[in-house]
Amino acid sequence: MEIFAKLRSVRYVSARYVLALDLFVSWAATAVSLGILRFLSTGVPPFFYRAWFGFSLIASLAGFALMGTHRAVIRHSTLREVGRLFVAAAVKGLLLVAMSLALFPLRLGTVGLWLLCAFDLVVTLFCMVMVRAFMVAVYDWAWHNLRDRKKKLRVLVYGIDTPSTALIERLRSSHTYFPVGFLRQGRRRRGEIINNFSVYQYDSMEAIARLYSRYEIGGVIFVSRRRMREEAQELVQFNTKHGVRNLLQPSVEEWNGSIHSASAGPKAIRDVKIEDLLEREEINMDTTDFERSFSGRTVMVTGAAGSIGSELVRQLASFGVKRLVLFDIAETPMHNLRLELETRYPKLDFVPVVGDVRQKPRLDFAFRTYRPEVVFHAAAYKHVPLMEENPCEAVLVNSVGSRQVADYCLRYGVEQMVMISTDKAVNPTNIMGCSKRLAEIYVQSLGQAVETGEVEGKTKFVTTRFGNVLGSNGSVIPRFRQQIEAGGPITVTHPEITRFFMTIPEACRLVMEAAIMTDGNQIFVFDMGKSVKIADLARRMISLAGLEEGKDINIEYTGLRPGEKLYEEVLASDENTLPTRHEKIRIAKVREYNYSDAVPLMDELEQLAFRVNIPACVRLMKNAVPEFKSKNSVYEKYDAK
Repeated sequence: MEIFAKLRSVRYVSARYVLALDLFVSWAATAVSLGILRFLSTGVPPFFYRAWFGFSLIASLAGFALMGTHRAVIRHSTLREVGRLFVAAAVKGLLLVAMSLALFPLRLGTVGLWLLCAFDLVVTLFCMVMVRAFMVAVYDWAWHNLRDRKKKLRVLVYGIDTPSTALIERLRSSHTYFPVGFLRQGRRRRGEIINNFSVYQYDSMEAIARLYSRYEIGGVIFVSRRRMREEAQELVQFNTKHGVRNLLQPSVEEWNGSIHSASAGPKAIRDVKIEDLLEREEINMDTTDFERSFSGRTVMVTGAAGSIGSELVRQLASFGVKRLVLFDIAETPMHNLRLELETRYPKLDFVPVVGDVRQKPRLDFAFRTYRPEVVFHAAAYKHVPLMEENPCEAVLVNSVGSRQVADYCLRYGVEQMVMISTDKAVNPTNIMGCSKRLAEIYVQSLGQAVETGEVEGKTKFVTTRFGNVLGSNGSVIPRFRQQIEAGGPITVTHPEITRFFMTIPEACRLVMEAAIMTDGNQIFVFDMGKSVKIADLARRMISLAGLEEGKDINIEYTGLRPGEKLYEEVLASDENTLPTRHEKIRIAKVREYNYSDAVPLMDELEQLAFRVNIPACVRLMKNAVPEFKSKNSVYEKYDAK
């Protein structure tokens, strides 16, 4: 590496060194010529050879000085430079002949001199061209080697288990990362080597700092979220604070069924996110059944450009679907999703449809034209405070829009509709949660009516409920990240507020798992693990940013927002759910509604919402969903006393 660094630091070799090299090569060519002469003729006296060597140096110096061959930049040599070398070698030969004829006219003969000089010229030219070609090749090799190493990020792989050793072998051919060795906690021991890579151990952050400085480490790659969380929290924080990248190799499930499927291997390595530091293991599952269920089928996703919808699209794109119909009203996110799919899935047949679930003609066009067999309904308004201020729009999109999607599924013979709901639909305290509960009521009642023959059709309806999604548009993590970048403060509504969280990929995998395991007409809820205190999440993000709470950035508490709960409902308790074959998916026990009651209810809600009659609309919502009790909201006055 030091040699390469010196090569890179020198723009060109000194002309004096080039001249010395040329003289040596020319002298060596003369030695070769005389050696052949001595082999072919024994009548030449020894002093002639010594004189010829001297003449060769003088003649070479004159030829090179005359043509200036030593002043050319060797790495930029062209055919013109070869011509200059030829002329310099010819000058050398002519001078040799002239000096030989003047001093030794009878020793070798005129013809012999000319032949010797001609042979010397050929050998000199050949040797000089070859030396220059070799120098150019060496320079190019050294330059590109150094440049590639300079471009690569020097990394350590955390751990020495089988996944770690397998990863470091794959990194040998990486164009992005240069593996330096393995890293693990423990007292330092010298000489431990695995697969020709050294194992570096550390027992303090001071030892890590020295190690990083010595080997110019730019990143540490973890092959396991669990190991990173359980063993290396302090290391992750140290790296963040000192500008060393924390990197993660995604799991096999992510490669097969998530956004990384198109780039499995070293290219799939990504920066660690706050989602990776959840205090529970992400829910993973075998995606083989997904491929069997969705391969060769036409699938439609409403809300396709949103956080959940776009991830559903990415995962479905890797399962060999026949066609993907993307339905969303958001133009720019839809355009961005289209560009992504065109780049990453060039063989995928997909159709972007800009449309609104509130518009029946647009929905009818999409269903009639593309005839989907499976529909994932993810289109929704989701922000609680905003929907408290706009209740009629929440009803039109979340309730009426869901009804219309379900009706068109039935009309056009869709085999299955999967509606994505929320934990806020359980004992709702806000408009958004109640609007989603109303959507559940209609879809489930329609499914029951199909089962009993009250309504003709074949569509199976299933609803999935889950909590907050980490990293989704407008969620706390992007918001906290923006506030940290702006220097703070981080705003949290209440010091005790908690939420259940899932990552976007695992939520989408559970949605698809529920879709393939249902017999229809069920509401599935997901085991979200333990709830997370939002203030603790904020502190962890501050720490990951290499900052200190109270010193570099503050947390401010702003008070609960309209409609906001302090604690969300536990979805998957034994009291309110039934088990399924998947330990993380359960069936919700909910009050069932008759389809004959749901239809007039939705008709009246739609009319009130279109007329923006907020008081009457909210009262009807509370009558239809008696458990809907507003919290910290102007609509508390409509609750039954």
